Amino acid sequence: MLSLNNIFDTINMIDKQHLDIRTITMGISLLDCVSEDPKRCCDKIYDKITRYAENLVKTGEDIESELGIPIVHKRISVTPMALVAGSCDTEDLVPFALTMDRAAKACGVNFIGGFSALVQKGFARGDELLLRAIPQALTETDFVCSSVNVGSTRAGINMDAVARMGRIIKETAHLTREQEGLGCAKLVVFCNAVEDNPFMAGAFHGVGEADSVINVGVSGPGVVYHALQSVKGAPFDVVAETVKKTAFQITRMGQMVASEASRRLGTPFGIVDLSLAPTPAVGDSVARILEEMGLETCGTHGTTAALALLNDAVKKGGVMASSHVGGLSGAFIPVSEDEGMIAAALSGTLTLDKLEAMTCVCSVGLDMIAVPGETTAETISAIIADEAAVGMVNSKTTAVRIIPVEGKRVGDMVEMGGLLGSAPVMPVHSASSAAFIARGGRIPAPLQSLKN
Repeated sequence: MLSLNNIFDTINMIDKQHLDIRTITMGISLLDCVSEDPKRCCDKIYDKITRYAENLVKTGEDIESELGIPIVHKRISVTPMALVAGSCDTEDLVPFALTMDRAAKACGVNFIGGFSALVQKGFARGDELLLRAIPQALTETDFVCSSVNVGSTRAGINMDAVARMGRIIKETAHLTREQEGLGCAKLVVFCNAVEDNPFMAGAFHGVGEADSVINVGVSGPGVVYHALQSVKGAPFDVVAETVKKTAFQITRMGQMVASEASRRLGTPFGIVDLSLAPTPAVGDSVARILEEMGLETCGTHGTTAALALLNDAVKKGGVMASSHVGGLSGAFIPVSEDEGMIAAALSGTLTLDKLEAMTCVCSVGLDMIAVPGETTAETISAIIADEAAVGMVNSKTTAVRIIPVEGKRVGDMVEMGGLLGSAPVMPVHSASSAAFIARGGRIPAPLQSLKN
């Protein structure tokens, strides 16, 4: 039974500590939309998305109004488009992205993910076509998000794909240069991508999923930060226990919203992703949680250890609060979307190298990082390769969402707006990685992949 104190605590979390449901994401399988005729395929895609997600936004708004719980975004994820469109008699997949965008606008959602390809071991025809279409697709659409999985613990790292993604990111940045490279904010490169991620830009609906599902992403860095203020100077055992208890409360709310959305939409409940996803708002920062543990500035020595504790405690606390936990689940460290990360990067304490170390123990990877526009494609590919290696060896999901902003230099600010926030342009190493990237081929899977 809930006590009055539990109810008042939750009200306080929502009103004063930025607790919210970050997203209700409907995953939709498009495998039954396959057709050799590209126009018929696009028509079937549009019809299915708009039919299944017709009431998604209204349902989210109704739940928000009735329960008093903020639901920030309503989103859609679909089957990786390379799989759906690969059999079509066409060389151009941009119309498929335009169809996704049109369907998203008809449904009124904030984003639609799944203009994606899984190329960890090589390229099928659909993968080739999709990679070729990404820059133009992200330029011509408003709500479409794209992702490419270039490695896994089982397969190793496809370095040909890594090299291509460096060039694709540069081309996308150039085509969207008037919006400060905004297209790159909707493009993520994964290692060990998961099939039930509700968060953008990496969400897609995996082939092992049901025809449609409801996945919910919760958030609450401000709640954890507030809770830790009550245990100042306490041992780390107490810190961990405090985070666990708080994560349980946050995730329980997500489970309730997910179950209610599933019931009203007549769509199976998938998972709750219990990630701490920050926003640019003051008081809603993962970096400030780490500083509350005793660090003067996020990025200084001890940051990785603090983040490891936070990530682990969030998982342990949240997993008991939901019948199905999935997605990425942990703590996110997107630079442009976290007020504390932005301040730490501006001070010079938080660097790209330190962020890479932090990704060894957190939920995702190098996220929403702006770099100088003159950064080469090979350097971007090498950054992706490093991050993919972290994921491959540690059997965890890692990712890179990096924005080379034309005309910007180190220290300049890039304004993305909304939840994407703003980012200081961070330095990269000047020494070349071109000969390394030019080798191509595959980095073999590590020994721990041989588990059968």
